[in-house]
Amino acid sequence: GTSDPFAVITLLSSDRGAKPTIIGETEVQKNTLSPDWVKSFDVNYELGTPTNILVKIFDEVRKGDNKSMGSAVFDIGAVLGAKGNTKAKKMKNGGTLFVRVSKDEAEGLLKLKMSGSKLSNTEGMFRKSDPFYEFMKKDQGHRGTEWNVVHRSPYIKNNLSPQWQEEVIDLTLLCDDDLDQILSLNVFDHESSGKHVLMGKIETSVNGLVAAAKAGRSFQIKRNGKDKGTLIIHTAEIFGLENDSGVPLNMEQATISSSARQPSAPPLMPLGPKIVVPPRNSGPTFQDYIAGGCEVNLGVAIDFTGSNGDPRKPGTLHYLNPDKSPNDYEKAIIAIGSVLAGFDSDQKFPLWGFGAKYGGVLQNCFQCGPNAEADGVQGIIDAYHQTFASGLVMSGPTVITEVMKMAAKHAEKNQQQAASEGKQKYSILLILTDGAVSDVAATLMTSNEISNAPLSVVIVGIGNADFSGMQFLDDNGTGPDVIQFVGFNAHRHSSSSLTKATLEEIPLQMQNYFTRNGIRPNPPVHVEEEEIVVGPVEEEIDLTIDFGAGGGPSVSSGGAFVPPGAY
Repeated sequence: GTSDPFAVITLLSSDRGAKPTIIGETEVQKNTLSPDWVKSFDVNYELGTPTNILVKIFDEVRKGDNKSMGSAVFDIGAVLGAKGNTKAKKMKNGGTLFVRVSKDEAEGLLKLKMSGSKLSNTEGMFRKSDPFYEFMKKDQGHRGTEWNVVHRSPYIKNNLSPQWQEEVIDLTLLCDDDLDQILSLNVFDHESSGKHVLMGKIETSVNGLVAAAKAGRSFQIKRNGKDKGTLIIHTAEIFGLENDSGVPLNMEQATISSSARQPSAPPLMPLGPKIVVPPRNSGPTFQDYIAGGCEVNLGVAIDFTGSNGDPRKPGTLHYLNPDKSPNDYEKAIIAIGSVLAGFDSDQKFPLWGFGAKYGGVLQNCFQCGPNAEADGVQGIIDAYHQTFASGLVMSGPTVITEVMKMAAKHAEKNQQQAASEGKQKYSILLILTDGAVSDVAATLMTSNEISNAPLSVVIVGIGNADFSGMQFLDDNGTGPDVIQFVGFNAHRHSSSSLTKATLEEIPLQMQNYFTRNGIRPNPPVHVEEEEIVVGPVEEEIDLTIDFGAGGGPSVSSGGAFVPPGAY
């Protein structure tokens, strides 16, 4: 007979060696090779944080083992950046899988503000703990009832009486909208190793938090039966705005073949859910603009000053290794470019250089490579390599004002052209430099001059120089905040750490540019099936999923995955 397909959705870790997490499974569609699943899944997504999901299709076998029918991996950011927030991929065993991503439309939110008082120190005599809190709820998993983390706060450094920032939490994620569901509220000492130390905990509910805030009551957290400090609930209010904390992954449609042949009849493309995203305020958000077709254009500027060292000598910052292993400039370009490329349909990226001489004349904004724009991220790398054979002499000082002005001009031209066509464009300038700028005051003045352009500037410091001047630029602009500085060395252990740090402010900066200029998002783009670019068959992830009797699926082995752009 015809197969009874269902899909298991697994979140692949961006950290090497970490275990994948199964998010859930769809309903079973009986006797069809063109299932139209209706179940959606919540996936937390932040720009810059690699978020990849594995969709693995099974044929349900009532008396026996479910049979694997194929799988595909999707990058949530790339799906968001695709037209209509929809992507498709062919599967190795035949068939095509469609995935749509849209903004969560949760109805209930919890506004929560807490602080700690006289928490018990876990760091010994000479240091203080770095507290954060997390909520856990009980879920029914493969091995029975288990506690799973559903929310975690930022940590506060060196403080035993922390004042955590106010947060707005999706009640669906927190407690399945059951305000009386028992939650474990745990306070931990943050450790950079990830092995956080429990400081104390309590069990409560959303209603318990609300009641405590109204009555002015506090909680005593405990560890091993002993009091370990006080939690004070300043605000705990429930209200009904849509939330922007998660992105539901809607498994809209797949066509599946149990053999190598494609199905004879093409699938119908589903309409999918409408994307409407008023989040914590009434204004439009980054996701609204992306859903309306706004493109994000990347430009890159590279430091060719002499302080980088002779690129022919191993150990210098621009050294091009014969074994093709990337230097730190290349690592940053590949990691950040791989994230942003998904939001740019034409994959054309301008590449500029600064700090070098041509014909004895210092140039602080010159084209790198033979073309005005490079083709894709690999094109940026190729143009970067070609620059060293262009006759330049690495010089100095470090001046980035000219590339900033060029990028702003480029961004304004792109947005004006897009607006004339009823579209929208926003630009990001990635500056890679090995030292602080020579004239901080002039650079600060330029940052204020360009702050009203549709542009964000991300500066990544390469090497071991003193970058305090760059941090000053980040912290002291008088216009809208458009500059973010990040030191590469602090994130050289993890490409996902680098991309998160460099791109986390971009969504708000883009949103603020459009809103202060009175530019509303375009209506969500709807895409016809023939407009969807179908990705080629990829090597399948070696992941074994077990199905326990009466329980949900669990990962028994495999699942190693290295995201694109990882170093």
